[in-house]
Amino acid sequence: MISIIASTNRPGSSTLKLAKYYQQLLLNKQLEVNVLSLQDLPADFIKTDMFGARSEAFEPIQQLITATQKFLFVIPEYNGSFPGVLKAFIDSCTFPDSFYDKKAALVGLSSGTYGNIRGIDHFAGVCSYLHLHVLPLRIHIPGIRQEMDADGQLVNERTINFVNEQVEKFVKF
Repeated sequence: MISIIASTNRPGSSTLKLAKYYQQLLLNKQLEVNVLSLQDLPADFIKTDMFGARSEAFEPIQQLITATQKFLFVIPEYNGSFPGVLKAFIDSCTFPDSFYDKKAALVGLSSGTYGNIRGIDHFAGVCSYLHLHVLPLRIHIPGIRQEMDADGQLVNERTINFVNEQVEKFVKF
């Protein structure tokens, strides 16, 4: 099973739109794919699900993460890195069952110029610590609002080609 993590809790985000775009590409390949938006985390998960505790509300999320073999993280740029809610989410998940020796692909996006290059590098360091094996082809999409139409579809042919290449490699990874 593949789980796509829309790595922000911001309502109406481009991150979730891009995660759903990737989901459709993978569903078209007849794969089992889920999207988990960090917007759907329990409101109090920092108080109830950190440091080995587990709330009823977080349990289905933990079960999804434990059952997942491949992750695709869609990560927006927040202050030159990745969102704090993503790190808190990772810290809330059971170690090592959640991520150890599983696989991941990373996609960075930003409204600015660089497509979250630094944030993806920072998060790759976290993945390394978790023994989460990362696909070498990492995608960075700058100017995301110009890259997607109102229906959440990518419009730039060059970006579409890079995304398709990443999806092909991720499926084989």
